[in-house]
Amino acid sequence: MKKIPQLLCFGAALCLFIGMGIANAGLVTIGTATYGGSDYKLIYDNDDNGHGGGGLVWLDYSHPGAYWGTQNTWATTIGSQLTVTLFPGYTSAIDWTTGWRLPETVDATDVYGYEGDPDNDGIYTYTSGYNLANSEMGQLFYTELGNQGRYDTDGTDLWAANGNSLTMDTGDFEHLVESTYWSGTEYAAVSGYVWWFRMGSGNNNDHAGQQDRSRTSHNYYGLAVHPGQVSAVPIPGAVWLLGSGLLGLAAARRRRKNSRGVNT
Repeated sequence: MKKIPQLLCFGAALCLFIGMGIANAGLVTIGTATYGGSDYKLIYDNDDNGHGGGGLVWLDYSHPGAYWGTQNTWATTIGSQLTVTLFPGYTSAIDWTTGWRLPETVDATDVYGYEGDPDNDGIYTYTSGYNLANSEMGQLFYTELGNQGRYDTDGTDLWAANGNSLTMDTGDFEHLVESTYWSGTEYAAVSGYVWWFRMGSGNNNDHAGQQDRSRTSHNYYGLAVHPGQVSAVPIPGAVWLLGSGLLGLAAARRRRKNSRGVNT
């Protein structure tokens, strides 16, 4: 009879897990994409509040360093080269053969800062620097992965304070590297310039330094993302039947125990 409570706990946990799905998740691995003969994770961010929000799927593959034009073309055409397999329990109406792109960022006049968002209202007074989580890569680095940038919100150089070293948490990602990645957003104020994000230091910028601007000829990495919603598959009737059956067994057991208590 000791097995019944164990089964009950298992059934309840199973129902809870499937019922919750990804409703309360931040980043969750939902499947794989076969690319170039290898399988790479598809990681879904249902908390994405970068450009437009509404969910974002990351392909866990860092395309080797290349000019921005090359990376932009790679990201927007990669869908035809992918074979996507979602894990059981997930479903999506996304057309995986098209719609991929480089991550987007905010395009506005270049204003450097590091103070973050003190009011937590999503409004920043600067567009380049550190602690910016209003771009898609910034959202990933700071909010979802919980990393710190080189400079704290009070200007403290955390890299120097930690012996010229910072450790980047990559979560479920296996191929995210501490290097610079192109965004898909061009800097409208200066023709030929593009915004980028540096994983590891958390720097969002459109230039390599305040005096040395980063032109599109720089060889930076590329990440492919796909906007869209991914949902948990509704719980099958058989699972509900299993859960209700286990609850019924538990109730019957309690009634028998109560009956024996009365008789004695």
